Amino acid sequence: MTDESDEAPRADSAAEGGSAELTARARVLHVDHVLELIATIILGAATIATAWSGYQAALWNGVQATDYVQASGSRVESTRASTLAGQQQLYDSQVFSQWLNAHVAGNEQLAAIYQRRFRDEFRVAFKAWLATDPFTNANAPPGPLLMPQYIQAKAQEADQLEAKAAATLEAGQEANATSDRYVQFTVIFASALFLAATSDRFRWRSTRIAVLAMAIVALTFGLINLAELPIQ
Repeated sequence: MTDESDEAPRADSAAEGGSAELTARARVLHVDHVLELIATIILGAATIATAWSGYQAALWNGVQATDYVQASGSRVESTRASTLAGQQQLYDSQVFSQWLNAHVAGNEQLAAIYQRRFRDEFRVAFKAWLATDPFTNANAPPGPLLMPQYIQAKAQEADQLEAKAAATLEAGQEANATSDRYVQFTVIFASALFLAATSDRFRWRSTRIAVLAMAIVALTFGLINLAELPIQ
């Protein structure tokens, strides 16, 4: 027959063991809940960051396309202005040659006719050239086209448009590089999203923690670098 005095300590011991087991299970559940909460936060942040990176990448692609179109248009206009400047220079050269022939031949009436056909830009250089006494001064420039006063507006316009095209093309290349960087961070955020989503598939808690840690590292790295990128 069992002594009642022995039954009491055994009951107390069983109660203590059951209480300890419940406490351990509660701790396990608490840790699991914390890990689930962390995974949920990572999922939310990574989802928003992925969407934002994709959105910015699309916008910068649009900027790149617009810059390339504008650069191409400026280059076409530059070529057109440069062609017209060449035609004007050829005209100035031919009319001046005819004037020079008439002047040397002593036909001042014909020379005056050609002189009236000078373009305004050429006439300024022509007067400056005459001021150097070119027919007696051996050091005078060979012709008005070589005078510093000979300035073609179309040639300057062509240079300005070419510079504008180059600057716009460079801006488009920078926009393309920015878009590529956003795409790279989209991949990083997608990786964090994948790691956080699959973390609960692992039964070993240490493995879950390791996977979540990798997700946190990827998310943090992406967010820090994302903050340095320009926003469209």
